[in-house]
Amino acid sequence: MFGRKKRADSDDLAAPPPNDDFIRDSQSGRTLTNPEIPYPEPSKAQIKRATRTRLIWALFTSFLLLITVVFLILVEVGTTSLGSTKTNIYFIKLDLSNIIPLSVPNAALVNSIARTLGLHDFYTVGLWGYCEGYNGDGFTDCSKPETLFWFNPVSILQSQLLAGATIALPASITQILSLIRIVSHWMFGLFLAGACLSFVLIPLLPLAVLSRWASLPMVILSFLAALCTTVAAVIATVLFIITQRAVTAQKELNIGAKIGIEMFVFMWIAAGAAILAWLVQFGLCCCCASRRDVRRGKKRGSKKAWTEGPAPLAPVDEKAAAKRGWLGRRNA
Repeated sequence: MFGRKKRADSDDLAAPPPNDDFIRDSQSGRTLTNPEIPYPEPSKAQIKRATRTRLIWALFTSFLLLITVVFLILVEVGTTSLGSTKTNIYFIKLDLSNIIPLSVPNAALVNSIARTLGLHDFYTVGLWGYCEGYNGDGFTDCSKPETLFWFNPVSILQSQLLAGATIALPASITQILSLIRIVSHWMFGLFLAGACLSFVLIPLLPLAVLSRWASLPMVILSFLAALCTTVAAVIATVLFIITQRAVTAQKELNIGAKIGIEMFVFMWIAAGAAILAWLVQFGLCCCCASRRDVRRGKKRGSKKAWTEGPAPLAPVDEKAAAKRGWLGRRNA
């Protein structure tokens, strides 16, 4: 007989104490902030601590592009002048020391005559020029760095021979010279564009911590930097592997061709770092709270930012709250 009274007493005990800071939505049962109480903005220290994760990832992308720039510089300076470091960075090395096969009678004598006529024992090809030298003496000279350089073996070899001396190269090599020239120009421009874009983005990428909209142009530019570097690396890989096979396939000429391992490692490290930087920047568009998000209350960021002080109240739609009374009823 006292069931109703006990239920009412239990309801009174379970009811939370009145608080003017919150209002109750009668339909959803959610607790909303009082629109008459201003939203407390977090302090600068809390904002910085809450967005530290985003800042770390933004700085990490800058570090990745720094790696890209460093290795692209190594690609750019390879085979530009004499030096133990620069001359060892090349795309391909052509060995002409035994241009006449040893199976030919008096091959050693003929090869020495070819050297007397002006041919060097080997040539290395880089992005800006080429270097040459002899097996016993090492590198002796490098060409002057040239914009949009492309390696033309016919003109280079004939320019170094004595007056009146000529050398006949296979038709398979001479027929692809125009293709090599076009592809080499694209490769040169893409490597240079990738290095410039990466260098410009290094100080700009940390700005992505400010807001998600600030990271959007960074994503586009980092994608272009990664695209230029990767396409240039792919072009260089395909071009010089095909050149190596075309040169070594000629049995009538005993020309050796060796791919430069250092150059290929450098350019692919640069491409990989650029791709990873773009992926991280793309992830920052939807992950990790920005300072704008924390300031407006859209996201709280790191929980450690709110351990030393009260967490900011969640913002509420003032228009929707104004339509309802303090007890959740709609105003007329």
